[in-house]
Amino acid sequence: MTDTAAQGTEQSTGQPTPEQARERRAAAHRRARRTLSRAGWGSSIRDRLAHLVDAAPEVYDLDEPADVYGNRIVAALEERVASLLGTEAAAFFPTGTMAQQVALRCWAARTGDPTVALHPLSHPEVHERHAFSQVSGLRPVRVGHGTRLPTAAEIRDFDEPFGALMLELPLRDAGFVLPTWEELTEVVEAAREHDAVVHFDGARLWECTEHFERSLAEIAGLADSVYVSLYKSVGGFGGAALAGPKTLVEEAKTWRHRYGGMIFQQFPTALSALIGLDRELPRLPEYVRHARVVAEALREGFAAAGVPWARVHPEVPHTHEFQVWLPYTPEVVADAAVRQAEETSVMLFADAWDAKGPGLACTEVVVRSAGLEWTADDVRAAVRDFVERLPERA
Repeated sequence: MTDTAAQGTEQSTGQPTPEQARERRAAAHRRARRTLSRAGWGSSIRDRLAHLVDAAPEVYDLDEPADVYGNRIVAALEERVASLLGTEAAAFFPTGTMAQQVALRCWAARTGDPTVALHPLSHPEVHERHAFSQVSGLRPVRVGHGTRLPTAAEIRDFDEPFGALMLELPLRDAGFVLPTWEELTEVVEAAREHDAVVHFDGARLWECTEHFERSLAEIAGLADSVYVSLYKSVGGFGGAALAGPKTLVEEAKTWRHRYGGMIFQQFPTALSALIGLDRELPRLPEYVRHARVVAEALREGFAAAGVPWARVHPEVPHTHEFQVWLPYTPEVVADAAVRQAEETSVMLFADAWDAKGPGLACTEVVVRSAGLEWTADDVRAAVRDFVERLPERA
């Protein structure tokens, strides 16, 4: 059956297609008077441009010439990232997928080993269509399991050599989880015992300082190279940066050109990243602290409402992002979340719900500036209202 025919079948049965469900949720999110999580990227083009025009003069001299193939404002952004992470240099990339492939193929050439050890839930394994092996000649091998990062013992006992260990901090698909600082340092030491380099997939590294109680430079200093996103956490239009030794970064820039990452002009993206580093980055620790208040209130709210087996994971969030698990199908809880927004103009759960087993659904909660306005009582009240829209369980 073709996709079009399948969609027609779904529509004829009265069930919305996935695209229709996404559009309904997005529309409810836009119209909601109050939402626990409101990301800037979901705004209209007009609003995004207005934000850029309003904030840009605070972060860069707009009378300077625009960038051409990575100079001027792009170079200034690279210097800013390197300074924040305490590295010798940094290179701007249009995507994190490209940045990490380039970093790890550069390390593979230096170590002579294209094997990359990483957790089974790491982003390249789950979301990048086998890009490491299909595009960059790398050989990913899985180390660790479950909803935690690999341990030092698992690294030491790994039964084959590897040239690089990639650690995703935080591990998003496991619930945005982090190890303790002691565990992280032990894992890095274990990798070095294998004569391997350590690369941090730090798409959301910006969020980790509160959990580790360390500066960004101290965290990044454990690794040989670090990738950071410039839209996750800090709210830029897109883009990424690879940070590390100057020689590695210069080599990476050569490969960036070969991969098609030398874009003619990128000043809007660079400006938005500089704005995010100025405005959002300093607020992330506050978001993390309030996420813990929200998580506790969600747990209390579901318990008071009598929902069986409701879970917040981790129980105490490691960053300002965490998971909520409920004993319903994704379609049921997604419909309740959207109806709550449509009928009350309050949206408790704005993200999609995924199936995690028979009759079990999971969503992500992100606490940003809008979430700071929610007290624990607000969260508990919204949970009660949400549960009223769920079907009674036998």
